[in-house]
Amino acid sequence: MLPNALQPSTTDHVPVLADEVRDLLAVCPGDVVVDTTFGAGGHASLLASDLRGEGKLIAIDRDPSVRPYFESFRRRAGVQARFLHGDFAAVLERLAENGAKADVVLFDLGVSSMQIDRPERGFSYAVDAPLDMRMDPSEEYSARDLINEASAKELEKIFRRFGEERYAKSIARAIAERRRQVEITRTSELVETIRGAIPAPARFGEGHPAKRVFQALRIAVNDELQSLADALPDALELLRPGGRLAVISFHSLEDRIVKRFLRAKERGCVCPPDFPICNCGREAELRPLNRKAIRPGSRELALNPRAASARLRTAVKL
Repeated sequence: MLPNALQPSTTDHVPVLADEVRDLLAVCPGDVVVDTTFGAGGHASLLASDLRGEGKLIAIDRDPSVRPYFESFRRRAGVQARFLHGDFAAVLERLAENGAKADVVLFDLGVSSMQIDRPERGFSYAVDAPLDMRMDPSEEYSARDLINEASAKELEKIFRRFGEERYAKSIARAIAERRRQVEITRTSELVETIRGAIPAPARFGEGHPAKRVFQALRIAVNDELQSLADALPDALELLRPGGRLAVISFHSLEDRIVKRFLRAKERGCVCPPDFPICNCGREAELRPLNRKAIRPGSRELALNPRAASARLRTAVKL
């Protein structure tokens, strides 16, 4: 019997842009659906219901703690379901190499609500907890290791690149100064250091002053952007012609990678316009289902404020 804190619950995660995902992916009976970020199974449950008892759902997640959620999902899904543990980039690569094919691939990027809401995971700047942030707790390198071992210059680069933090340099210096006296091991200690390193007006501006640094650390610890860049080509390889790809991102760094990938694959001939015939032989591989990123509406935001930064891009394989 699982402890109450680990019992699967549909309240742990509200699927973002659920109606839009469901409409655009248009899952049909008999399809093979790959949910690369299963989490608590919110999107998977909706897509599985559209299979109407015929088809298969492959669930991927690097966080082993989601397995009880998957087992609960599998018992009620009514379709063949399989869970694959690991970084979606590595799992999709293996599936593609083995000749697997899918009709739908969904990415719901970033940290899940159930990870944020469990203080012991160390993702949240709102509560005191061990400084961790590993999506897979079996991985060796944590946010605590990064904060205490990286040079001030390396930390500045991480905060600036992955968090677009305006005060990256002063925050990195403050961290280096504090850890010379004592190791930084808890989220509250890091938040306190960040607050003391930025100008007073910035402490009370828009959003929490530690938000960007925590985002940057999480991305760096889990190598999220490289994983995404590696996974998208394998997702495309996995799709059958007519298969649909959907990606939900939560900040501009992720969305930029997705947008550039889709635009590159949507582009056909690249010959100069004055060429009478195509010599490059390049053909478009994807057709966009929505040209601009879809954002949550006011009704969804009222029910789930965490969806505010979500952006959905979708395409169909030609």
